[in-house]
Amino acid sequence: MTFEELIRSKPTIAWKKRMDEGDDLFTGENIQAVDEVLDAYISGLKELGERPTAEAILKQVEEAVSRLNEWNDEYDYFIETMEREELAEFIGEGAKIAGLESEEDITEEWREW
Repeated sequence: MTFEELIRSKPTIAWKKRMDEGDDLFTGENIQAVDEVLDAYISGLKELGERPTAEAILKQVEEAVSRLNEWNDEYDYFIETMEREELAEFIGEGAKIAGLESEEDITEEWREW
């Protein structure tokens, strides 16, 4: 998978569909906020270049997870079990594309959702 393919599989795409189908967990605002975090995360990973260190990749993960923690708090804790799994998978896949080798949930250390 490439970063471009990953961007096309952002969890927020499915969230928009669920919102359109009546899921009141989501709003245009909370989806847009998460979209911006995920876009910044991918951009940050791309900026690391071809052979980033694990530390540099994990710094991007930490920043994204911390921002998601803030948005989750601000928007009344909309990240529930399914959303958590979708976000953790997306973030983990991004780190893998950047070169991180890990089978663990790399969001867990910083995640409050």
